[in-house]
Amino acid sequence: MNHFKDRYKSLEISYAIEEEPLGTGGGIRLSLWKIKGARAFVLNGDSMFKVDYGAMMEQHLKRQADVTLALRKLDNTGRYGSVTLNRNKRIVGFTEKSEFPGPGFINGGVYILEKIVLMEPGFRGKFSIEQDYFEKYYLKSKMYGFPVSGYFLDIGIPEDFQNAQHDFAGFDN
Repeated sequence: MNHFKDRYKSLEISYAIEEEPLGTGGGIRLSLWKIKGARAFVLNGDSMFKVDYGAMMEQHLKRQADVTLALRKLDNTGRYGSVTLNRNKRIVGFTEKSEFPGPGFINGGVYILEKIVLMEPGFRGKFSIEQDYFEKYYLKSKMYGFPVSGYFLDIGIPEDFQNAQHDFAGFDN
């Protein structure tokens, strides 16, 4: 906030400040009040995922989805859990993190979210977008996956944070 103030180049910046930690869902819901449109891209701050945002939005709008999640196929989903799709790319299941992982799709932390889905009274206060919305409402909501094979790095553990330092060495601000 001190660095960018209320503008970055031609973009206006508006900050949603949590008085107390609201979890991933509560924080997103608080931010959605600042959005003027009907939907928003949501990106996890601890991962890098190269996604074609235009193609993702095109699919989201074409399917009239409530939520579209960018998914990354991995050989080992154990650290993340997995997401199951039907042949139309509709999400039909979530599997928790497992000691016996296998290949599959993971939630890459990039979403398109229709604002209205989190404006229901049941989503006030602190909650998890993953557990309290995605995993509970995927059968009731129009929730789709958008498989992406682009660069993916989650810096949620120290080893991967070190990998990020190497991958991005030499980049200028």
